[in-house]
Amino acid sequence: MKNLHLIIALFLCITAQQLTHAQQQLNRAEDESFTVKGKVLESDNYDPITDVNIQVNGGSYTSTTFDGEFRIEVKIGDEIMISHKDFETVYYTVKTDDDIRVEVQSIIEDAFVQKKKTKQNTFESTIDSALFYKKISAEKSIQFIAESIPKSTSVKQNAEAFEVLADVYVYWKQYDLAVTNYRISLNNVNSKDVNLKLAKAYFNNKNYQESLAIYNSYKPEDLSNWQNVLRYEGLGDVHAKINENKKATTAYTKGLEVATINNIKPKITDLNSKLGFTYNNDGNKEKAGVLIENSVVLAAQENKTREVEQKIKFADFQNVNQSYDEEIQTRKQIIKDIDAIEKDSVITNESNITKQKQNYKIGNAYYLQKNFKEAIPYLEKSIVEANKREDLIVKKDATRKLTDVFVESGDFNKAKTAFNAYTEAVDQLYIKKEQEISQAARFNKSIAEKQNRITTLETDRKLTLSQVELSDEKNKRQQLIIYSLIGGLLLLLLTAYLMYKYIKQQKLANNLLALKSLRSQMNPHFIFNALNSVNSFIATNDERTANKYLSDFSKLMRAVLENSEEDFIPLQKEIELIELYTKLEHFRFKDKFEYTIDVDKTIDVEGYKIPPMLLQPYIENAVWHGLRYKDEMGLLAISIAKKRIGVIEITIADNGIGRKKSKNLKTENQQKHNSKGLGNIKKRVSILNEMYKDKVDVFIDDNGTEGDVGTKVVVTIKKD
Repeated sequence: MKNLHLIIALFLCITAQQLTHAQQQLNRAEDESFTVKGKVLESDNYDPITDVNIQVNGGSYTSTTFDGEFRIEVKIGDEIMISHKDFETVYYTVKTDDDIRVEVQSIIEDAFVQKKKTKQNTFESTIDSALFYKKISAEKSIQFIAESIPKSTSVKQNAEAFEVLADVYVYWKQYDLAVTNYRISLNNVNSKDVNLKLAKAYFNNKNYQESLAIYNSYKPEDLSNWQNVLRYEGLGDVHAKINENKKATTAYTKGLEVATINNIKPKITDLNSKLGFTYNNDGNKEKAGVLIENSVVLAAQENKTREVEQKIKFADFQNVNQSYDEEIQTRKQIIKDIDAIEKDSVITNESNITKQKQNYKIGNAYYLQKNFKEAIPYLEKSIVEANKREDLIVKKDATRKLTDVFVESGDFNKAKTAFNAYTEAVDQLYIKKEQEISQAARFNKSIAEKQNRITTLETDRKLTLSQVELSDEKNKRQQLIIYSLIGGLLLLLLTAYLMYKYIKQQKLANNLLALKSLRSQMNPHFIFNALNSVNSFIATNDERTANKYLSDFSKLMRAVLENSEEDFIPLQKEIELIELYTKLEHFRFKDKFEYTIDVDKTIDVEGYKIPPMLLQPYIENAVWHGLRYKDEMGLLAISIAKKRIGVIEITIADNGIGRKKSKNLKTENQQKHNSKGLGNIKKRVSILNEMYKDKVDVFIDDNGTEGDVGTKVVVTIKKD
């Protein structure tokens, strides 16, 4: 679609005749939000227009889908802005909950070429056409619905088609057919709104018990506020019709409470009026008068037509209660209001809002008061208006009443003239009724034929659907077998995965337990050796040295215990620990060795992690099994250097007697003890590497080749 020039036809399915009906029907409350459905199409081919911007002045926004449809939350009085880059913006004010249809006719600016597109005849466009003709021509509307059913692609669309068909029948007062089609719609998709419509159709078709059954099947919490008001109003209507006034009063009162709380103004008006007439039927005229008069005040806040409708009901109430003076004044005001309404609307003869009817009822009120002089001019006005509007029913009633007035007043000549006019009106009405009966017969025959066709289509659809379902059932069985096999395989894979995960977690738990056990073995061994050193100081009566040693030893023990539960600690803490430990060992063996600890300053000692007490056993072995047996002063060199990016190397080197000589000097018990200590370290490193992917590596070798070869331990640590 390019360079669209807008020729907008905004179809709300309302002609001049429909406008009157729309004003008479119940409008939504001004403050109640509801969802309005709309569609934007090209007028020449009904192609949907996608991505049209739809915005409400209150802020709600949406856009049309691929089929040109949109739904948006609105309230009565909201202004909808419909805009697109290819046509100028359209503004539409929401007055009812009718669907909105915007048609755009595209004209290509090149005068020599006009592109013609084939009209798309989809389910949606056919239903839209049915809605358009709903209030204009029942036959055309039903024909479009019949065409839409074969195009239905889902049960939802099928339900929609039969709901629209039932709505058409309700409008044309074919309530039995409306009941049938609402039920077909519900067989496709169960909807609360359609159920409430079915209950109303049952009521209009005088199936009161069926109507009550549907209304009573719902609880208040099952429905929205609007639906609850409709339910209570429907219950009240049924109970009032079958003369159960107390139940009707209860239902209307509950409905009025819900409508008042939620500010549903049209229903507040209607329920005040209906409740008033129910009280009147029970003899409570005073309360009835207050409620019905209140409904007039409320209706005046909606629009003029609603106000006049309620005034007419109020006048009827006054007539029933023989308040003829008040009735006359009310109806005179109604006639003035009708003059104002007729400036903007066309009023049909079927409506109560006609001057001929109101003049007739004023004349009748005067007649009932025996005020024949005042009755005559209003009855004559009624006849003039009836002739002007071809309203034979009012003309008949008015001429008959005028005859009675002349007879009662003794003017028999005028009575005879009026009676002749009455008989002429009866003859004309008889002829018209015969024509209407004939038309109604043709209409009913046409509708019956179309309904039969639709019923046949639905039967065929169900038969086809049954065949499809049988085929689907067969396919489902096959699919069930395949899915069962796949499901079994997936279950096996899942079981295998869970078992693998469980074994892995169990192995991790075992490793953690082993590490804890190994750490617990390290601490007593270390403490035992340290206490031996203290014991040697005490044995030599060197109390001061023993106290100093014990002080440093307590610091070391605190550090060891703080780190005993960790798998890894920062390198900085391990350096502090080995500095303290080496200091203590040197304190005891000052005459045996000197030591150096060199740390590369470029190393981030907080960034590297190391197992706690990893280096201490190697330093202990260097002192106790290498350096202390030397005849001359030995050297213990500890260095920490960067090997490459992310890897450091810790070297513990001594020039002691070496591993071979040390082994020869040890007793059998000492050899077992040393082997157990180094084995403990190897196990810790092995478990940690398994858990943390080869993070630590230990290499032990001789430090020299001749004489006291010493020992060199190289520990490699990888950064996380």
